[in-house]
Amino acid sequence: MKLLLDTHVFLWTITNNRKLSGTASRIILDHRNELFLSTASVWEILLKAQIGKLSLPKPEAGFLQNQLAQNAIESLPLRLEHVLCLEKLPMHHRDPFDRILIAQAIAESVPIVTADRQFARYDVDTMW
Repeated sequence: MKLLLDTHVFLWTITNNRKLSGTASRIILDHRNELFLSTASVWEILLKAQIGKLSLPKPEAGFLQNQLAQNAIESLPLRLEHVLCLEKLPMHHRDPFDRILIAQAIAESVPIVTADRQFARYDVDTMW
């Protein structure tokens, strides 16, 4: 199954954070699943690192690339169809990074692994 990881799920995965649910852990460890991280999530992570809200090993870009490879997570490019899908989304969620992940999941017809309960207010499958 193809799955899109929310940004926090990726970060919790690579840091072995106990906040990651048992279901999410099983999904991520199941090698039959194809895991994706949006380039928007990479952007969000790098932005938070630059403003001091997140601490990552330097260089951050290289660290993220290594983590994606080590965890067999593919990047999901941000495409025009994803951005255009935003027009149809109600404003349940105001975070622009979360909104684009929701749009990508809808456009790609893939579930999102997330702890964010706001995602369930959209026409997107979530797993946690």
